Amino acid sequence: MLALHLKITGIILLLLSLIHIGFPKYFQWKKELQPLSLINRQMMYVHTFFLAIAVGMIGLLCLCFTEDIIHTNLGKQLSLGLFIFWSIRLLFQFFVYSPSLWKGKLFETTIHIIFSLLWVYQSTVFLFVCLA
Repeated sequence: MLALHLKITGIILLLLSLIHIGFPKYFQWKKELQPLSLINRQMMYVHTFFLAIAVGMIGLLCLCFTEDIIHTNLGKQLSLGLFIFWSIRLLFQFFVYSPSLWKGKLFETTIHIIFSLLWVYQSTVFLFVCLA
């Protein structure tokens, strides 16, 4: 059962990495980031690109090396690190992003709830893997 959840997590992470492709257009970065200096604009694009690559690679690890992650000490340590990472991401969902970004807005509230549940799921899967 743990292997199934790790594979589901891998698929979710791959999808999440692909979603990053649409960020510049969806969030209108060409217009919104114009007031920033060139270095800050380029850092937004570069950091988003490498975050997408990293998330995608973690997803591939979860899909392709499921048993190794579950049954090796290195896999358990990796899972502990990913548990910490996604747990912190969950905390940011509630304590860093302003509620004004989603409260009273149906689409944004739905996205907020979906991603909150996603971060809980990711954290839980990696916690169970590192404790197994």
